Amino acid sequence: MITLHDLKKITDYEWEIPQTYRGDMRVPVRIFATRELLETVLKDKSLEQAVNAATLPGLVGHVTVMPDMHQGYGFPIGGVAATRYPDGVISPGAIGYDINCGVRLLASKISYDDAEKYLDKLATTLNEYCPSGVGEKGSVPLSEKDLDDVCREGSRWALRKGFATEMDLRHTEEGGRLEGADPNMVSKRAKDRGRPQLGTLGAGNHFIEVDIVDQVFDEEAAQVMGLEEGFLVVQIHCGSRGFGHQICTDYVDDFQKVIHKYGIKLPDRELVCAPMNSPEGQAYMAAMRAAANYAFANRQILADHIRRAFEDTLKGKVQNWHLHQVYDIAHNMGKIETHMIDGKPVKVCVHRKGATRAFGPGAPELPGEYQSIGQPVLVPGSMGTASWVLVGTEGSMAQSFGSTCHGAGRMMSRSKAKKEVRGDQLRNQLEKEGIRIRAGSLAGLAEEAPTAYKDVDAVVETVSGADIARKVARLVPVAVIKG
Repeated sequence: MITLHDLKKITDYEWEIPQTYRGDMRVPVRIFATRELLETVLKDKSLEQAVNAATLPGLVGHVTVMPDMHQGYGFPIGGVAATRYPDGVISPGAIGYDINCGVRLLASKISYDDAEKYLDKLATTLNEYCPSGVGEKGSVPLSEKDLDDVCREGSRWALRKGFATEMDLRHTEEGGRLEGADPNMVSKRAKDRGRPQLGTLGAGNHFIEVDIVDQVFDEEAAQVMGLEEGFLVVQIHCGSRGFGHQICTDYVDDFQKVIHKYGIKLPDRELVCAPMNSPEGQAYMAAMRAAANYAFANRQILADHIRRAFEDTLKGKVQNWHLHQVYDIAHNMGKIETHMIDGKPVKVCVHRKGATRAFGPGAPELPGEYQSIGQPVLVPGSMGTASWVLVGTEGSMAQSFGSTCHGAGRMMSRSKAKKEVRGDQLRNQLEKEGIRIRAGSLAGLAEEAPTAYKDVDAVVETVSGADIARKVARLVPVAVIKG
């Protein structure tokens, strides 16, 4: 077990496990956390998983873990690793099962005071319009050809079908579409799972949340994003549903044999990988991009459903019921990017698992309106607590491959949460606090209790203190829709 004595303190917000800690490490592990957050992390195996990840072939720089880190499948959630392109490896476990799970933020000019009396009705309508739950079918039936088109086009497909605007795509990572997706690299089983689920929320920690902008910390950035204190915004947190999960499952199984073919030795079979320039690596990357495009389209269709719910509930009752998109960002993805390594630009595959891209000001990937402030970063809290809007910084580009945290981070398993928390009592408590709850099951609600998560404010304070993100606005919930 790794202890605090094994870590080298760099600053109050940054620590390192040196490459010399274990003989098979190819790079050190860099940890962004306060001592208090570290003591929580040391209770699970996330740092051991980060050390194991530091053995992957082709790594550059260091493996990075964020303050919301917790134990995952092989690779810690909250982890970032970059492998040299094209001869480094790609690892499905270092990207995650819910490929392109991400967050979308819609903002409004609707004041809480004007909308308060309609929020119960709005929560119910959102719950009706946005299907949720395990295996739940969506409102957009797809033929086999439609699904293939979604895989190739992502949000561009949703635009073509009337579910999106050009501004939505401008304010989506990669314009809502990754190039190089190939539905032919996706199994029939994955397609069968994905075809009926487009436009659905799912279960687990996925949600739709209506929030108030509680406090603004950066007036310039907030103004550019259209965020104003006292006004409503909406978060969507979901991913590629059973489609992405099955793709990850398929390739994790396939890669158990691939590592032997290429003579790759790993300390944990859950880290199985393939060289990016191998046929197997290329196949996974094409399938992963297909799942990512599916997830972009999924959140886009949910955004359209949410806009309809706002219109049907608030049109004629408030002055301006429209919702504009602030940004849509992924936190389970493998992306080919160029970063500075030892003073030189190097093309790499950045694996972000439970970590958010956080490009700084001037990044060419950003739309013009965000060039001066940096990329919007969306950090949802646990149900019933605050969430945050941040922006990427020059510090994130220099220190963490343009990455930062993605949420609060679990510190209690779902099974333990269900044993310790009663769903009905939690719902009553949240309702007393003025948060309208619509949930598919009380057991599912208990799994996502605030006590199962770290303090999101402490997590954000850490990434802000480490200069891998900058605070823009704090949000507080008034309605939550759960699967």
